[in-house]
Amino acid sequence: MELIQQSPDIHDYLASDEVIDHGHPVVQEIAETFWFTTGTAYSYAEAVFDFVRDAIPHSADSGDPRVAWRASEVLGTRNGICHAKAHALVALLRAKGIPAGMCYQRLTGDHQCSDSCSSGAGACPGGSQPAIHGLVALRMPCSSRWYRQDPRGNRPGVDARFSLDAERLAFPVRPELGEIDYPELYASAHPAVLKVLRESPDRSRLWQNLPVDL
Repeated sequence: MELIQQSPDIHDYLASDEVIDHGHPVVQEIAETFWFTTGTAYSYAEAVFDFVRDAIPHSADSGDPRVAWRASEVLGTRNGICHAKAHALVALLRAKGIPAGMCYQRLTGDHQCSDSCSSGAGACPGGSQPAIHGLVALRMPCSSRWYRQDPRGNRPGVDARFSLDAERLAFPVRPELGEIDYPELYASAHPAVLKVLRESPDRSRLWQNLPVDL
């Protein structure tokens, strides 16, 4: 989809802040490791996407009660929900000069829920209650187009992949159910999402407080 930059300045999509702290040694070490083995922007972007998607379990799938939100913490603890994993991927992309930002979907509860939730292993939005889902968009060198990617993590029924052609997101929206692809591309984490991440003592409370709209 066509994304609208919240900030017109591309440098804002390379900046570091308290969430996207890509100057942190943990982020830098992982970025250097992947850059050494790839060496091009495209192969690096695909490799770090696969790493965040596969090596950092989504806490709703793993049952991890911890709430991480800062990129370095997500990478260090290997834990986080979709928003946290998006922050980690954005930090790794920006660490090597690839512009990236956060974008969002509004999804119903059955999209958000995991097998572990339905089996009683953790709190879940459940039913049709909507929640905001976080993903990433990046811009490759010599391109003016933004490409959405979803590092949420795959599970049965979810098969997100890195793609610069047709989108391979975890959850294509269903407009008939009120689901939305928000067109805005944020250089910083959305304040409503960040507030809940920062204030939730555990994932159970986080699940209860996730915003239902932006």
